[in-house]
Amino acid sequence: MLSFIIRRFLSAIPTLLIIVTISFFLIRLAPGGPFDLERPLEAKVMENLNRIYQLDKPLIQQYWLYLTSVMRGDFGPSFFLRDFSVAELFARGLPVSMTLGALALSFAILIGGTLGSIAAMRQNSGVDYLVTGLGALGLTIPNFVVAPVFQIVFGLTLAWLPVGGWANGSVRNLILPVTVLALPQIAVISRMTRAAMIENLRSNHIRTLRSLGLPLHVIVSHALRGAALPVVSYLGPAAAALLTGSVVVETIFGLPGIGRYFVEGALNRDYTLVMGTVVVIAVFVLLFNLVVDILYALIDPRIRYD
Repeated sequence: MLSFIIRRFLSAIPTLLIIVTISFFLIRLAPGGPFDLERPLEAKVMENLNRIYQLDKPLIQQYWLYLTSVMRGDFGPSFFLRDFSVAELFARGLPVSMTLGALALSFAILIGGTLGSIAAMRQNSGVDYLVTGLGALGLTIPNFVVAPVFQIVFGLTLAWLPVGGWANGSVRNLILPVTVLALPQIAVISRMTRAAMIENLRSNHIRTLRSLGLPLHVIVSHALRGAALPVVSYLGPAAAALLTGSVVVETIFGLPGIGRYFVEGALNRDYTLVMGTVVVIAVFVLLFNLVVDILYALIDPRIRYD
């Protein structure tokens, strides 16, 4: 297992290099620049800004300078939020996004796994149809529709919860955004768990356990272990998506996560902020996929990476 982890870390280096290279040149192909305003700056001012931020150098030289900076952990200054470096913005926004993502994913696993298991144990019953229908509903209604509805109902009409704000991570401020983030994942996990559980409940070893007269909770625990594999494989990209893909939720609820910084950077051609976000997303995707591979081996003893 240790040799597998080392190989995966080594293989992640060229993957990150390819991602950084493609992203760097793609964002430079977009029209406009970080200092293009509705009212153009004077030529001398623009020249000085380009020189200060090294944008006057050849593109390949800019790429090499950025690459060497990233290797040192320096994402450079923000072109739009000029009082901050990209690392400082991430230090403020990343804990917020990580908190939201971790809570939403944990909530989705707990609720989605439970609903999917219940639906599988009662296949073709009213409960099964209800869980399947709710799962389809959760997948079809987007976050930017659910979030305002929750704000109106629970924030303005019932006045149970605040409609936005971070408030240093107060539980009351987290309930609505975490729930909105988790709903699509609950739908996916419940449907995946249901399908995998039905397949495992019909397998030979589960039939053998039933024939031996073992208690229901023992049979369910064995079926869940086999059904967990497809769900675990989904958790890698899902975790990265929840961590960095909560742009809509962070914007609607006014949360200071990195999703909002990414949108602002993209709209204002903030090269370093967008590139820094891409690098962070890529690192987390690679890390989560490695964790998923390790969990695979722990769940299923037939899987070995030697």
